[in-house]
Amino acid sequence: MTDRLCTPDEHLWSRRRVLGRLARAGAAGIGAGGLGGLLHPAVAEEVARNDRQILFIWLDGGISQFESWDPKPASRFGGPFRSIPTSVPGIHYSELMPRTAKLAHLLTVVRNLQTQDNSHSAGVPRILRGDPANRGVTYPYFGSAVAKLLGPGDSGLPPYVWIKPGSGGFKTENAGFLGPKYGAVAFGDGKPPENFVRPEGLSAEEDAARQALLDRFNARFVKGRPGRANEAQSHVYDMARKLMARAELFDTTRLSERDLDRYGRTELGTHLLVARNMLEAGVRFVQVTSYGWDTHGDHFNGSASLIPKFDRAFASIVEDLRDRGMLDRVLVVAMSEFGRTPRINGHHGRDHYPEAWSLAMAGPGLVPGATIGATDAEGVFVDAPRSYDIGSVFHTWYHALGIDSKKVEFHNADQPLPIAHHEMEPIREALA
Repeated sequence: MTDRLCTPDEHLWSRRRVLGRLARAGAAGIGAGGLGGLLHPAVAEEVARNDRQILFIWLDGGISQFESWDPKPASRFGGPFRSIPTSVPGIHYSELMPRTAKLAHLLTVVRNLQTQDNSHSAGVPRILRGDPANRGVTYPYFGSAVAKLLGPGDSGLPPYVWIKPGSGGFKTENAGFLGPKYGAVAFGDGKPPENFVRPEGLSAEEDAARQALLDRFNARFVKGRPGRANEAQSHVYDMARKLMARAELFDTTRLSERDLDRYGRTELGTHLLVARNMLEAGVRFVQVTSYGWDTHGDHFNGSASLIPKFDRAFASIVEDLRDRGMLDRVLVVAMSEFGRTPRINGHHGRDHYPEAWSLAMAGPGLVPGATIGATDAEGVFVDAPRSYDIGSVFHTWYHALGIDSKKVEFHNADQPLPIAHHEMEPIREALA
């Protein structure tokens, strides 16, 4: 723990690194192994029939467990906010989340996370990859792994979509050894990539003829040039064409005034409404990122601004998924790379704290209304029979999605690889 504030450079990877342009996708992310046999044939067909989806809400920088899922009012480190009862008897959340508290019976909250890295640069990729044992390859982020394991389904849309502030494009790095084909299609500021709309003056018929010619050139080029780069290049353009035909999914001018009011007229609220459209259209994995949660300074005023915005948008999307009959197939996850320190620093802030923190989930395969684990009276240590690292969380997610993470493997060429940390187990108390 430290009193110093984070420097902008520590957030460069997540805030300002420009995502690869669509045209460059084929040249990026070329790693070890080949595409063949990435999933064992014996389970590939069964896994592909899975119709479950994921909404992954990433609160970049670290939401405080004290001001959200695990409040400690009237304690030495509790801060100024009260706790309030939820819809689950005996369970309290922070008063900053009144709408979410009314939905606690739908949620599964884990309060005894204990991870390792307290820096953004190390913690974020470790959390998003599940911290598998070192096998000499770069593991995929969860979204890329799901895109590979479950595929795009019947929608024909990209299996892994990322809605985020800032720039967009094709995020090939997320895919690791799976290859660039399984990267994320990122919608910067919730909008499609640049030059997405067909140019004025070019008719649909002319565009189709131009595309047919391009396909012929591509087929000729690929002959004698096998490899991931060529496949990824074609895949990206194919996905872009399919998205062009579904432009209404990310057209925020079509969002209703009622929905905008319910979700909150905020960046996160609008992005979650776009995510709802994507999920309804059948996109397999939708990640929504919110920045600005690294509250080293003026933490309590920051929390009083940030967390009610999250509460409003998060509660609305959970309500909508429930009311539309989608919560039995959409796994919802809300988390950061770590929590915040019990101790208040000299800048009236909370620093990075991986030692005892929380995440929230909802959806299929989970025990609704369950609160797993606990921390001590001051929130300093995990006060439970055991703590859980991110590898156990990955096993839990896979099982909730109907994937046996102890049997299903990736195959990187001739190298079998576990899809989650081989020495860890699911959080059994969380699974139905």
